[in-house]
Amino acid sequence: MSNQSYSVAVVGLGSMGMGAALSCINAGLETYGIDLNQAALEKLKAAGAKAVATNGDEFAEKLDAVVILVVNAAQTNAVLFGENGLANKLKPGTVVMASSTMAADDAKAISQKLTDLGLIMLDAPVSGGAAKAAQGEMTVMASGSQEAFSKLQPVLDAVAGKVYNIGEEIGLGATVKIIHQLLAGVHIAAGAEAMALAAKAGIPLNLMYDVVTNAAGNSWMFENRMKHVVDGDYTPLSMVDIFVKDLGLVNDTAKSLRFPLHLASTAYSMFTEASNAGYGKEDDSAVIKIFSGIELPKKGEN
Repeated sequence: MSNQSYSVAVVGLGSMGMGAALSCINAGLETYGIDLNQAALEKLKAAGAKAVATNGDEFAEKLDAVVILVVNAAQTNAVLFGENGLANKLKPGTVVMASSTMAADDAKAISQKLTDLGLIMLDAPVSGGAAKAAQGEMTVMASGSQEAFSKLQPVLDAVAGKVYNIGEEIGLGATVKIIHQLLAGVHIAAGAEAMALAAKAGIPLNLMYDVVTNAAGNSWMFENRMKHVVDGDYTPLSMVDIFVKDLGLVNDTAKSLRFPLHLASTAYSMFTEASNAGYGKEDDSAVIKIFSGIELPKKGEN
């Protein structure tokens, strides 16, 4: 099938969804966008989307694939099965790429409902941040049938740098993503703790940042997120509240397996404390604001 005749809708045009949708347009796929945010819709339309809307009524039956990049399982369920749900309007055999971070059981339940409607699901969480999404270089950790993978091939080619096939069973992709989020959340929390200690000790944070990013203690998350702290810019690319949710899922998974997670539990408490203090809608690097008695850089100071 040529890309021109392959139609995909991306639902949820946040930092990851927008990048994925633009990558689909760049790959020559017939791309539709669904979001409640009018500015996001207009941006995608201007970039060459076939059509954009707050719901899929107008074009649902034309689609070969749907990519859902909303925040969580509840939003994914609302998109598919809510009062104006997409699932009932899709033609049988349409493949749904569910890319939100969610519990394995939620992924299984959504898959079952889709199967009952004659639709196919790929349990396909993504990672890589806004920049990788914009370049069509996301990492996809997916599980599902061979049919789901092959039907989504044009989309995966467009949006992903790496696609990991975790297995046939729905829920495996979700679990790999949750384990990945354990690391991501702990790395941000650890980075914040280190930079807070530097601030307390009177070490300039831009210097500390430079040392770490050229030494063995660096991590992708430290390099990416602690730059926001150095710049005093907490404009959210991914919010504190996302890690309250994701580390909550990590701990729920651990609970269901009766498995102790010392660092993930502490990181979860730190993000929850930050959210409780009013920083929930700021960039997740704002977890550093839970430390008292330190001066942090203000925007425009450096």
